[in-house]
Amino acid sequence: MSMLHLKPLQPFAAEATGIDLREPLTPAQIKAVEEAMDQHAVLVFRDQNLSQTQQIEFAKSLGPLDMGLRKLKGGPHRLEYAELADISNVKVDGEVADRAHAKIVGNVANQLWHSDSSFQKPRAKYSMLSAVTVPVFGGETEFADLRMAWDGLPDWRQRQVEGLRAVHYALHSRFLLGDTQYTEEQRQAIPPASWPLVQTDPRTGRKILFVGIHACEIEGMTLAEGRMLLLDLMEHATQRQFVYQHHWQVGDLVMWDNTSTVHRGRWFDFTERRELRRATTEEVPA
Repeated sequence: MSMLHLKPLQPFAAEATGIDLREPLTPAQIKAVEEAMDQHAVLVFRDQNLSQTQQIEFAKSLGPLDMGLRKLKGGPHRLEYAELADISNVKVDGEVADRAHAKIVGNVANQLWHSDSSFQKPRAKYSMLSAVTVPVFGGETEFADLRMAWDGLPDWRQRQVEGLRAVHYALHSRFLLGDTQYTEEQRQAIPPASWPLVQTDPRTGRKILFVGIHACEIEGMTLAEGRMLLLDLMEHATQRQFVYQHHWQVGDLVMWDNTSTVHRGRWFDFTERRELRRATTEEVPA
């Protein structure tokens, strides 16, 4: 049986080899992937040219699937499965979107530090992003380790944030970018979710500073003071010593834990085709 082998990548991620994700995983392989995620939070699988069905089946082996913003947006979808997020600048007709298209707004929003589906309960656990077409330059994805961020907080700040809760709202990041053309039904489709700023991973016992761009206020604080604190914490959590930057190659499958990391896409020329697709699992309470 093929077993998982890990090559650490600084400062916390790992390159994973030894498992063909196109084939059904055994219980031992699933356990190995989960344990590797507990340690590294981001795994990079190279040369995994998965079909859409294979990607869905891999995700299903790790938990129930999450629909994310598809619950809110709906509409035409160019992928075979509604559970696959189309992380691309490509329209339903297969053409690259122009600058004013909603797909481009989505690409810009992805450049903000975020945790997938932190705006809902249950939130996302694992995201699995597969590279189909990559631009010649740019379009990297960066990941920041929120466990390292907690460990790096000064004692006074740790004491300040212990016990606080942040409200996460699905459209907060879109509103920041001027994307406000939503009906009242869409605005209410995913109710805001409240999460502790400081969390403990039930599998590892490590503490996590759970921040991200979907967090829009802190319970019990004025809006201005709460947002300033969130900005300060985000600035701390995304310092370069806590960040792994992934340079995409076609066939890459990158998997990350949304409960212990935030991520963002980097700039690329929106006139150049970029196609990735993401499957995501929901967090299952321990």
